[in-house]
Amino acid sequence: MQRTPFCLRVGHLLPYSMSDSNTTHFTNPSTFILLGIPGLEVAHVWISIPFSIMYVVAIFGNFTILFIVKTEPSLHGPMYYFLCMLAVTDLVLSMSILPKTLSIFWFNSREIDFSACLTQMYFLHCFVVMESGIFVAMALDRYVAICNPLRHSTILRNSVVAKIGLAVVLRGGMIILPSFLLARQWPYCRTNIIPHTHCEHMAVMKLACADTRVTSYYGLFVIFSVMGLDGIFIAVSYIQILRAIFSLSIKDTLLKTFGTCGSHLCATLAFYIPALFSFLTYRFGHNVPLYFHVLIGNVYLLVPPMINPIIYGVRTKQIRDRLLQLITHKEAKFFSSCFGSQTHFHVDLGGELVLGPLP
Repeated sequence: MQRTPFCLRVGHLLPYSMSDSNTTHFTNPSTFILLGIPGLEVAHVWISIPFSIMYVVAIFGNFTILFIVKTEPSLHGPMYYFLCMLAVTDLVLSMSILPKTLSIFWFNSREIDFSACLTQMYFLHCFVVMESGIFVAMALDRYVAICNPLRHSTILRNSVVAKIGLAVVLRGGMIILPSFLLARQWPYCRTNIIPHTHCEHMAVMKLACADTRVTSYYGLFVIFSVMGLDGIFIAVSYIQILRAIFSLSIKDTLLKTFGTCGSHLCATLAFYIPALFSFLTYRFGHNVPLYFHVLIGNVYLLVPPMINPIIYGVRTKQIRDRLLQLITHKEAKFFSSCFGSQTHFHVDLGGELVLGPLP
């Protein structure tokens, strides 16, 4: 039995008739329809499993980093302030798309309000630019800490860190604003069906009945001027860092520093490579299957928020030690409540919780 195309099956949900789209302009359609991952509708429930896992890890991991840095005075420094900025950015990215994406997968809730769609589009791209800027700031912090450690505290003072954070936020908010204002004014007369899990800018732009060349060129300018220049700055910083690392005479210090910077660089690449692929294939990759393009468009928004707390948090000794202290303290309180307040607990040299008097 031949299946009816989805665009026809949801016709009763559309705020206007497809047959009237050639004659009527809707400058403000009431809703858009998100398809999820076109071509993989039957696998939506299975795809939701890894998406849900990534979402839970991202939320728990980033909130844990924020809590640890806030409650531990010794972590109130430039590196950890930048790490908190990254955690907040990752939380916004995850919470902007995952709840709606999962509602599509689980409950077939595909409608999204016009204003909500444009707001989601703005915040997504705004915080993507912010995340790129934070990676630059973190690369600068690592460069100063490794290549000029004696002047680190004087160069990256708290006031300087605050100014860098403000610049990152203002750049992200202002550079995306023109695209948002143009999208708000376009007439949408073709269809309101978006073949994506969220309101991606290029996917929304293709629904407009106006001349969108200006915003398309502006989008390319943003890609190459923001992510391109940021990528160059990060690459130069890590080249200088690697030169400094290989000049170290102590082998253990060399391997430890190289491993830390290598993991940081991998986290940066995990953000930039899928993001650039997604942005460019919307314009030039006409032969790329749509479902693959949509999946990649989700990868650069879901994977970095999940791995950043692991790479920048768990692999950072100060945060790892503080996290272990919190865990063992809670375990000690639990066992004390079970065995009595006179029972003593301590952590041995191997990091294990031991019942008995202090050594």
